[in-house]
Amino acid sequence: MADAVTFTKDEMKSIKEIQQTYNTVSNTFGQVSVNRIRVDQQLAELDAAEDRLKSDLANNQTREREFVEVINKKYGDGNLDISSGVFTPRPTEETPDKTL
Repeated sequence: MADAVTFTKDEMKSIKEIQQTYNTVSNTFGQVSVNRIRVDQQLAELDAAEDRLKSDLANNQTREREFVEVINKKYGDGNLDISSGVFTPRPTEETPDKTL
């Protein structure tokens, strides 16, 4: 059996630095993993918010189409001044009488 050897102070210092680096890297990996989980949660929340907004947009577009349809039936085709609420009907084109 070989005789026991005592490492030098520099060798022991190197071993401790290597161990410390492993500990630091391991802890940092843990922090990165937790941060990734938080970011994934935030992305899921953003995706859900985006889905709600897409649904709100589609519902509002449907509501707009239905409203325009009702208004066109009631007042005909024309333009609305949003600030005053005044509706101006579009002039109807008169067709010339082709009978002579």
